[in-house]
Amino acid sequence: MSDLETLGAWTQNYTPIADNIWISGLVALLPILLFLACLVWLKLKGWVAASLTVGLSAIIALVVYQMPFNMILMSFMQGFLTGLWPIAWIIIAAIFLYKIAVKTGYFEILKQSVMAVTPDQRLQVILIAFCFGAFLEGAIGFGGPVAITAALLVGLGLRPLYAAGLCMIANTAPVAFGAVGIPIIALGNAVGVSSHDIAGMVGRMLPPLTLFVPFFIVFLMSGFKGVKETFPAVFVASVSFAGVQYWSSNYLGPELPDIISAIVSIAVTSIFLKFWQPKNIYTGDTNHNSNIAKAEKTEQHSVGTIFLAWMPFILLVIAIGLWNLPAFKALFGSDGVLKDTNILFAMHGLHNQVMQVAPLYPDPTPLGATWNWQLIQNSGTAILLAAILSIFILRARVNMVVEAASETLKEMFIPIVTIGLVVAFAFIAKNSGQAATMGIALSHTGSLFPFFSPFIGWIGVFLTGSDTSANLLFGPLQQATAKVLNAQEVLFLAANTVGGVVGKMISPQSIAIACAAVGLVGKESDLFRFTLKYSIGFVIFIGIWTAFIAYIIPGIIIHS
Repeated sequence: MSDLETLGAWTQNYTPIADNIWISGLVALLPILLFLACLVWLKLKGWVAASLTVGLSAIIALVVYQMPFNMILMSFMQGFLTGLWPIAWIIIAAIFLYKIAVKTGYFEILKQSVMAVTPDQRLQVILIAFCFGAFLEGAIGFGGPVAITAALLVGLGLRPLYAAGLCMIANTAPVAFGAVGIPIIALGNAVGVSSHDIAGMVGRMLPPLTLFVPFFIVFLMSGFKGVKETFPAVFVASVSFAGVQYWSSNYLGPELPDIISAIVSIAVTSIFLKFWQPKNIYTGDTNHNSNIAKAEKTEQHSVGTIFLAWMPFILLVIAIGLWNLPAFKALFGSDGVLKDTNILFAMHGLHNQVMQVAPLYPDPTPLGATWNWQLIQNSGTAILLAAILSIFILRARVNMVVEAASETLKEMFIPIVTIGLVVAFAFIAKNSGQAATMGIALSHTGSLFPFFSPFIGWIGVFLTGSDTSANLLFGPLQQATAKVLNAQEVLFLAANTVGGVVGKMISPQSIAIACAAVGLVGKESDLFRFTLKYSIGFVIFIGIWTAFIAYIIPGIIIHS
């Protein structure tokens, strides 16, 4: 008996049924199919769909994959706790900050200042959901960008479902590099490939998607006529973003593309709109003069008042910037004065007891299972600090703060449970080997693999809600398949990342966060149906684009 067996280690089996990858893959797919059925056809609430899905996944892990019950239970706990912290904590802090701005009345002034840049609702969505959302994705990630931008758009007058859906689609372009390049850095470390090379390849694959998304958003809002009416401004926004994204990813690395691209795009587009506006102003209703009248009211406020209105979000940016400084991060290192505020819990009976084997890893590799309770280092605490400072700067009364806090907690209770359940499902699927089974099945498509490679990342993000997690889960598989096919591994690693970005808009975790942000708790099925068809279309395009690169224009592939 080996030492690992003595310690109670359990080895993943990726073909548990008749040693057949396709049959096993179909069984592993059943929880996802159940989730789709619950939301698309049965129209169940998100927490109900998540409960049934995690239950079925647990049964498959126990009966089919023969995973010990205690490991399944600890996988559930690991996932649920991760859903609470850091994910739910970031969303709670973001919604609380937003509500402080609303309760004090300054959010109305902020809305008017946005309308002063452009009264056209389509261009407001581009500036907030696409540009500002990309900045937040580059800074914090974890669903915070969708929560904040969707709330802003609802405040500007968009219907909640519409606002959430558009923000989910807009969030695709920057996900690969958020937050501060972690998805790509983590992938590079996991597979031993330069993160700079992976970032550069991702930057070469993303431009078609980045250029398309802003125009597609406008198309969804007002059709081809709207695209024609807003073309100059949308062109400026998309080209400036895509150009800087390409340059920064190829020459600076993975950390800054989202942040730099967003800042440049916001600045260039805002300046352009000072000299050009659409002839037909779109407000989403029949009164096309309403937004113009509201925009004119902004002139009644002083520059200082408008600056105060933006202060919560300025503080948010400053706080997040501080949290990402190397000197600040060093405070939490092994010798840092705040190291004890990061409390690491190893999941008993699970941590390093699950062995990942070929083809994920050439040699048996233990899977770590920890939960890191970062009391201060978590980005949610940075956002909470911004909210607390906003309370004093905006002179919010005690009753306003109490109302904002109580409403946030009340509205977030069900979403928190939903987020915890879907992340728990993700961890059971990952730890038991179900997720790997699905990825390995796609890797058996041979010469068609360049087309299917992005689908693996897409499935990974659907399961985990995170491009980082999807890269860690399937990066080694992509690398192994590249070696078997004698292909450039950096292409498939990048494809995993790029495919993952369009899986974000249908991830149960992201759906729950977006619905919570706009007050649509219980309506997750509506939002899922809105984004599903677009996500499928996008990943098919990325698959075709990856195959085109592999077979037609291989010269653009970075040789690592």
